[in-house]
Amino acid sequence: MLTYRLASISRSNEFISMSIETYLASIPEAYRSDFLSLMAIIQKNIPEGFKEVESYGMIGYVVPHEIYPDGYHCTPKLPLPFLNIACQKNFIAVYHMGIYSDETLLNWFLAEFPKHSSKKLDMGKSCIRFKHGHPIPFELIGQLAKKMTVKDWIDRYEKMYKHK
Repeated sequence: MLTYRLASISRSNEFISMSIETYLASIPEAYRSDFLSLMAIIQKNIPEGFKEVESYGMIGYVVPHEIYPDGYHCTPKLPLPFLNIACQKNFIAVYHMGIYSDETLLNWFLAEFPKHSSKKLDMGKSCIRFKHGHPIPFELIGQLAKKMTVKDWIDRYEKMYKHK
């Protein structure tokens, strides 16, 4: 298990800190196995350079300051977020900024999802929701996790948010 901590921002914009172990311990036992399986498939597939941390009260995969010193434009003290996973009251969520920012990647995911799940896709702009008790298409999430490298994400992010 990981033991490092990272500051994040609460809804009141105060910096808080939570270890990954504390987050995992807070997940109800009924959902913990699926959540840990989701973490494992992401850890196995996410490209080198992303770092697993607690981020915004979730498990996050970020571009650390050692690679991208500017950090996140909204809060430069924080590393650049890329992918987060969370266990919510009614679902497990995957927040993938690549899907939000890359129409080609989004279209790939939309085409692939029905091949991996008989359930209707429940998705927002970057949030993919899996209701508790419904199967999570782990293989598909693994494929999604490895579709964008750190360099790809930084390049896309800078095109979207950096004003030159």
